[in-house]
Amino acid sequence: MKITILSVGNIKEKYLIDAIDEYSKRLTKYTKINHVTVADLAIMDNPSEKDVEIIKSKEGNKLLEHISDDMYVIALDLKGKLISSEELASKMDEIFTYNSSHIAFVIGGSLGLSNDVINRANFRLCISKMTFPHKLCKLILLEQIYRAFKINNNEIYHK
Repeated sequence: MKITILSVGNIKEKYLIDAIDEYSKRLTKYTKINHVTVADLAIMDNPSEKDVEIIKSKEGNKLLEHISDDMYVIALDLKGKLISSEELASKMDEIFTYNSSHIAFVIGGSLGLSNDVINRANFRLCISKMTFPHKLCKLILLEQIYRAFKINNNEIYHK
């Protein structure tokens, strides 16, 4: 089993880096974890819809370069399916059992994901109806992946 977290934009805040590192370390008990970060593009004040689509497309192309055919791709998307921690655990177990040994979770930049990335996704996941900074989404996602492994292994953590 392998998990890749593909994301746009570097994280500079030490507290987030430390927390991401902690959950990544915890996950090594269950899976090989890989982080791939692509550069985010500068966004001008009040960009037009066309400017937004150009930026998302360029960032999306960079993400797609790191997605292989054997990956089961889960895109984090506000229009995706909102599921519980138990449902995520079940979904991951199903993927690893029947679809692929490699799951790639994709987190877009502050403007979201391009249509090309959304179209490549096997599943669209909404982690909350609330809006979070994409940097914080990475931490929340890692905690939920860790929780899913704990649930699937019948280990104490999930409440």
